[in-house]
Amino acid sequence: MNLDSPLTSIKGVGTELAAKYKTLGLETVADLINHLPSRYEDYSNVLEIKNIKPGSVTIKAVIKQVSGRYVRRGLHITEAVASDDSSSVKLVWFNQPYRAGSFKAQTEYFISGQFELGNRSFSIMNPSMELVSDFPINTARIVPIYRLTKGLTSFQIRKSLREVLPVIRQVPETLPQWLLSEEGLSPRSEALESIHFPLNQEDLDKAKQRLGFEEVFSLSLASLLNKYENDSESTITIPFNEEAAKKFVGELPFKLTDAQRKVIWKICLDLARGIPMNRIVEGDVGSGKTVVATMAALMVVVAGYQVAIMAPTELLARQHYETLQSLLKPLGLDKGVGLLVGGQKTLARSQILESIASGDTKFIIGTHALIQEKVDMKNLALVIIDEQHRFGVEQRKTLMAKAGHMPHVLSLTATPIPRSLALTLYGELDLSLLDTKPEGRKPIITKIVSPNSIAQTYEEVKKQLDMGKQMFVVCPVINESTRSAKSVNQVYDELRQKYFKEYRVGLLHGKMPGAEKNDIMKKFVDHEIDILVSTTVVEVGVDVPNATVMLIESADNYGLAQIHQLRGRVGRDGSQGYCYLVLSSSAAPTKRLRALESNDDGFKLAEIDLALRGPGAIYGAVQHGSLDLRIAQLSDLGLINSARKAAEQFIYNKESLLKYTELAKTVNVLRSITNLN
Repeated sequence: MNLDSPLTSIKGVGTELAAKYKTLGLETVADLINHLPSRYEDYSNVLEIKNIKPGSVTIKAVIKQVSGRYVRRGLHITEAVASDDSSSVKLVWFNQPYRAGSFKAQTEYFISGQFELGNRSFSIMNPSMELVSDFPINTARIVPIYRLTKGLTSFQIRKSLREVLPVIRQVPETLPQWLLSEEGLSPRSEALESIHFPLNQEDLDKAKQRLGFEEVFSLSLASLLNKYENDSESTITIPFNEEAAKKFVGELPFKLTDAQRKVIWKICLDLARGIPMNRIVEGDVGSGKTVVATMAALMVVVAGYQVAIMAPTELLARQHYETLQSLLKPLGLDKGVGLLVGGQKTLARSQILESIASGDTKFIIGTHALIQEKVDMKNLALVIIDEQHRFGVEQRKTLMAKAGHMPHVLSLTATPIPRSLALTLYGELDLSLLDTKPEGRKPIITKIVSPNSIAQTYEEVKKQLDMGKQMFVVCPVINESTRSAKSVNQVYDELRQKYFKEYRVGLLHGKMPGAEKNDIMKKFVDHEIDILVSTTVVEVGVDVPNATVMLIESADNYGLAQIHQLRGRVGRDGSQGYCYLVLSSSAAPTKRLRALESNDDGFKLAEIDLALRGPGAIYGAVQHGSLDLRIAQLSDLGLINSARKAAEQFIYNKESLLKYTELAKTVNVLRSITNLN
């Protein structure tokens, strides 16, 4: 048996069990070994019977007596007495009649289970038992729990893994020996054995450190190789046009922040190098990313080339279209701005496609419609991708391919990620932060609201509405569900029929036809609707300068980053904005929600979210394709930094991936799913 052997070669794995494994994507021995535990239960502390207390326990004992009987409705109970030198305890199993005949006399067993009260006496209920002389997998150790499918148990997985233990111990090394020595890391084979069969917490932590380091090292190496390859390419050189830049900035109705100026200058330097730019601009809600992108686009257009701007929704694409026309009109370039979205009529679509192909349309703004085969771009030099994490890798590649060469790429994201994490997630991109907001933008006043106080909150909101302002109401689900969360439809009916009868209430959610969504949003922008009840489709959407209130229903169902994005939708015209976080119940609010009341800095909130919820909060918000860190903790900044430095050293040493077959496989896969390639 080897890593490539089918799972049916494992003792105890027949066609039926193999089919269940296949449901999880496991077909070979290697697949099984790389199916890592999702959590653990600790039975590693072996106690004397006299010292056990209610809860999870493990003892080492012999079985003194055993009996079995059927009780009401066919229920079978097996009872036994386990003893060590200190005392005895009763063991109880339900519907496991085979237990009575399975014990060896005068033989020590490890026994792990829950010591709890049942039928007026304390017993260890449904315990796992293994001979002390065997290699235990369910007792006397930290027991792994795996991701499962119907009809498959963690016990079956552990049993199969024990059968392939000789293969695990022969797993080839993936990291260079110098790196293992420098970082004090255990061999991969040893780490895999400990991750599946940890004897204690120290063993498990050591294994997680080794495998987590390898994950981040592989990701960092893949992104760095992509970056160096990109830097070896050549592309169109876009010179900095000082006259156009000064005129553009001079005509702006506001003053650029220092952060915007610095980022714009870095982008202009990138464009002038003749090497494909691959930069991500990460800016908090309302930090002015659109103006930065427009300035970059302007440099390209005045040099005689085209720019394509891809947005995740038609609503946002139309907003960019209108914004760019407004910003470029003083320069006389607004006629060169074109919109291409799925909902256009045939004639309008035909005209814009012709204008793009001829080169008359310089600024091409659209959605996924931009990557269709019929879209022929004449001289595309810059691709701008807004909310870049919302697009699949293949979609980004297709758009870039339309240039016929490697174009400059500028990605924008409003998802705040701490810098150290961004360097890991987007390691191959140059990173720029817009960490200040334009002058005059007031912090949003955020209040946590108990459902019991909602009527008083609505009275506060009416004061804003009576001043001619508007309100967003966001709900986590469209229809009623088992979650403790109010639905869009429920809240919509409540508001228009009970609380806000005299106001115009609209409804918007993702399952509506595109044309209907656009119509509702346009009515809200034009103030034909006072209150818009919506799902999170408004999280990244059209600016409504007149909206000053964001009310989020069942706010405890959201992450910090998402709530921060949502509240950034209001107060965008300089008016005071308000955000009300309505809880699902009258229970005390969480630390996460409390942090939102006192903090308006998205980057700081991301760090708080990371500390409180772990890396899932970041990945859940970023939706970073197939990059799945199963072991490494993104909160372990020391590991991240050392792994990235090791990847840089690997390249500096001119190491060849051909020497490390397994590492090469992983790195090549990661290179194909990261941002650039």
